[in-house]
Amino acid sequence: MKIAKLAAAAVGLIVVTGLAACGSSTKTVDQEQAGGTAGALVGVTMPTRSSERWIHDGENLKSQLEALGYKVDLQYAENDIPTQVNQIENQITKGAKLLVIASIDGTAITTQLQEAADKHIPVIAYDRLIRKSPNVDYYATFDNYKVGVQQATSLLVGLGLKKADGSDGTAKGPFNIELFAGSPDDNNATFFFNGAMDTLKPFIDKGTLVVKSGETDFKTVAILRWDPATAQRRMEDLLTKTYAKGAKVQGVLSPYDGLSIGILSALKSSGYGTAGQPYPIVTGQDAEVASVKSIIAGEQYATIYKDTRELAKVTVKMADAVLKGGTPEVNNTKDYDNGVKVVPSYLLEPVVVYKDNYKATLIDTGYYTEDQLK
Repeated sequence: MKIAKLAAAAVGLIVVTGLAACGSSTKTVDQEQAGGTAGALVGVTMPTRSSERWIHDGENLKSQLEALGYKVDLQYAENDIPTQVNQIENQITKGAKLLVIASIDGTAITTQLQEAADKHIPVIAYDRLIRKSPNVDYYATFDNYKVGVQQATSLLVGLGLKKADGSDGTAKGPFNIELFAGSPDDNNATFFFNGAMDTLKPFIDKGTLVVKSGETDFKTVAILRWDPATAQRRMEDLLTKTYAKGAKVQGVLSPYDGLSIGILSALKSSGYGTAGQPYPIVTGQDAEVASVKSIIAGEQYATIYKDTRELAKVTVKMADAVLKGGTPEVNNTKDYDNGVKVVPSYLLEPVVVYKDNYKATLIDTGYYTEDQLK
């Protein structure tokens, strides 16, 4: 963020201008934001309470911001775009000095972002990139392409084609697999899918992996709003149409734990999970309690752990720096183009969780207790 400071020695006021890298070229931060931020209101909007991870995200952001003396208006939109639009508008009306937004649809709030820009309110996109707007100042997330690579790698490890250390496994295949992707209105979903497909494609091209349904296009396999029931219905349809004559599905690329639970439900209803017909290798993401329990029970094979405490910490540091007229730390200024600008970003590292490392990864780090996973 390019900031020019003019100090008026007689009155000790600071006026900060030229936040060109923080949205629009006309955006400024007034004296109250730059010098009098104690107790400032921060608006935080999360997509839904139906996903365990967003509850953690919201709570972590709120508690960490409040620990720095800020007031927080935390809202959940329950995956309803008009609700999130209204929540953001209300936060602007209430006098929020900064907005942290995990958007439902990354292109649906451009009007509200312009309202924020007109009132010199900085915006941090949280975990999901906000698209088609110049009024997004920073982005805090995980390395989403790497998440996709890790999901595909965990699928290969489960099938025996790779080892956890990256070396080749002993299995030969061919293996029947099916592909699922996230919501098409979530920018992250394409990063996940691209990372996964770049990893799986060499095996598909060689015939070691066979997508028996033939459904490999992102738009075809995407699940709107990351809805578990939709994923379950699609898996049921795949089993009916593609595997009714005795063929078995041996692997499923799932980009999110909620989808994985729906997929496993469909598989169980079709007889998978018995001694003679084990579950396929099913991947996931977010290390939600139900899926970690499923991994422990030998159902879901793996998930991707993203420590939301660390994501909240990075975001809060960003917010604190912006509100105080400083420049937040970022570590990526080239990969996250929202269609109007490249948004300065901070990326954190995801971790693959298997049955043999869940204790060290999730319990020993204090993310969960043993009782939560019983």
